[in-house]
Amino acid sequence: RVQMLVLALALLGPAAAEELRWAPALEAAEGLAVELWGAGLPGDLPELEPECRSLLAAFAEGSAALTDCLGRRARPVRLCQGCHGHYRHLLALYGSIARAVGNSSESHNCAKSILTSDRLQIVVTLSEFFNETWEAANCANCLKNNSEGLSNSTEEFLDLFNKSLTCFEHNLQGQTVYLSPNNYTEVCKNCNETYTKLNDLYNNLQRMNRQGGESGHSAHLCIDVEDAMNITRKLWSRTFNCSLPCSDTVPVIAVSSFILFLPIVFYLSSFLHSKQKKRILILPKRIQSNASLVNIQEKYS
Repeated sequence: RVQMLVLALALLGPAAAEELRWAPALEAAEGLAVELWGAGLPGDLPELEPECRSLLAAFAEGSAALTDCLGRRARPVRLCQGCHGHYRHLLALYGSIARAVGNSSESHNCAKSILTSDRLQIVVTLSEFFNETWEAANCANCLKNNSEGLSNSTEEFLDLFNKSLTCFEHNLQGQTVYLSPNNYTEVCKNCNETYTKLNDLYNNLQRMNRQGGESGHSAHLCIDVEDAMNITRKLWSRTFNCSLPCSDTVPVIAVSSFILFLPIVFYLSSFLHSKQKKRILILPKRIQSNASLVNIQEKYS
């Protein structure tokens, strides 16, 4: 009915469209729409079939739900944890649209009617946006292979992350936020073990991820894990001014000392070597001098 009204307005010309606010033009358009409807033109202007319309409405609702989820979990970043269910549901809806066929043999299937029937292709654009956002967040590296939930390593990391924040909060109770760094020694001392475990686990996850990891995707860690670790490291090093003892201190000192003493060893060995060569060169002169002295003494004796 609406399409017939629009087509009638187009036939009546721009003047009727501009004067739509006046009742006579609207009545004329409605009258012409009724005539066009009776002439059988709807066959050239097909409506979405009920099945396709239902799929489109479901996709619209799923897009709204996923957008709301992404927006609410943008800061601190919790996209992969809280929105993977919405994303999987939207993928399934898009797949249904791409596969579904209308009931009428004369009508176009849902994929053609919804996805490619106009230049904007809104449904395709929305789907590509969500896919690109999901891939940019590397959420697959937080999830199991079937994307049904968080991987075991991700759950372990998030558990340690929550324990670290709880430790920070517990040791800050009764203290003001504007204390000098020297007053955070209790946080550094009491939370050192938890933070060390978290930092080690994060480094292990990075190494695993370079080899494929649990999810089978070799890339950065997912944005949830990276953001959580960045937050914790900023609190630990900048806010609390804490530091971790480096486990490689002894090897680093040994290598540095060796490199530092190399020039000394080089110059010392060069000096000794040149001294020895000088001594070897002088020795024959002394022998020759003694022999000449003996000859002179024999000559005058």
